[in-house]
Amino acid sequence: MPLPDHDFDVTEVAVPWRVLTDAGHEVVFATEHGGQRPRADPLLLSGVLFGQLGAEPEPKAFYDLLTEAPEYRAPIAWSAIEPSSYDGMVLPGGHAPGMRQYLGSAVLQTKVASFWALERPVGTICHGVLVLARATDPVTGRSPLAGRRTTCLPKYMERSAYYLTAWRRGRYYRTYPAYVQDEVVAAGATFERGPTELSRRGTATDDGPAFVVRDGNYVSARWPGDAYLFARTFAGLL
Repeated sequence: MPLPDHDFDVTEVAVPWRVLTDAGHEVVFATEHGGQRPRADPLLLSGVLFGQLGAEPEPKAFYDLLTEAPEYRAPIAWSAIEPSSYDGMVLPGGHAPGMRQYLGSAVLQTKVASFWALERPVGTICHGVLVLARATDPVTGRSPLAGRRTTCLPKYMERSAYYLTAWRRGRYYRTYPAYVQDEVVAAGATFERGPTELSRRGTATDDGPAFVVRDGNYVSARWPGDAYLFARTFAGLL
């Protein structure tokens, strides 16, 4: 599970980690240089506006446990990732400025493309889909997502969050000038929007509001509200 040094989404990392470790899998974290514990987006722990719009209590509790886990405290470097050594790859999201380190890394995109070529399980959620969209398949020269079914952060969600918070948080919810959905479509993917949802989130016991897309060895999700279903679907692929 590659991560930036800071600003990733609390839920999109902590929930898959907990689901996968509970299922008996070993999760290896990776940051650009390795060795130092990364940090989640602090506003998702405290609340983006008036204590709201952050992570739910259970994912925050998982994150507290995660920060003390040995595998999280000593991540490897992106450059040290040996794709053939792993059974699956999870690419979490987040929208705060620190995510650009991870979303725009040519080194990480190369590693992701190499892993994709192994046809092993790959999971992406929210902005994490951009890492795969921006990678280049060494055989076709196109994005690995070209011709594949996927979801990602829908434009209506990204736009709504920005309009709601811009007066206080500026462009906090607009990581790039282009919307995530538009960039994913431009990469040649077949985008699936899912049902309209702006507030309700899936939980450990209720997948009603959640939405994921599975296309062969690949599973994608839209936002933190899909994290539990996403994690269980990915665990099923493993």
